[in-house]
Amino acid sequence: MARGSRLKEWLITFVVLAGIALGIALAARESANPAQQVVPDPSIAYWSDGDSGRLADGAKFRLHGVDAPETGSTKWYAGAKCEHERELGYAAKAEVLELTRGKTLVVSHSYGPDRYGRLVVDISLDGQDLAGRLVAAGTHKTWDYDGGDRKPDWCTGRTNPPVSGS
Repeated sequence: MARGSRLKEWLITFVVLAGIALGIALAARESANPAQQVVPDPSIAYWSDGDSGRLADGAKFRLHGVDAPETGSTKWYAGAKCEHERELGYAAKAEVLELTRGKTLVVSHSYGPDRYGRLVVDISLDGQDLAGRLVAAGTHKTWDYDGGDRKPDWCTGRTNPPVSGS
């Protein structure tokens, strides 16, 4: 009987310790969830252009559902298609910098990584969707980035011809 009693005590101890370990693992996973990540110091959030950058923790991100004109050289593969797009891209970046400077940003939803490894996120600013505010400001366009829609054409109405191959 003593052997059966010890086995029962051992099993109870094992189950209790396993439950504690599971609770700790779930709590750690929940705290690492970027779905409601507050960017504590917005000056740490870096905007590489009007719709992407780095969060305070260093994670690369891209705003969901919106496109900003490219600021990269027209000679780069993924750069602007025309000089007009680059000019609009700098204006879009200036707009997002102005809207977010000194504000508390909250990652209100994370859709997971895109094909470049960036987190696709919704960011809330003063309780409002940042992407929606940028579209309303006229510096950005709505775009279903992962839905297969064509990228918006920022060179329409341009004075400079597009770079060949675009």
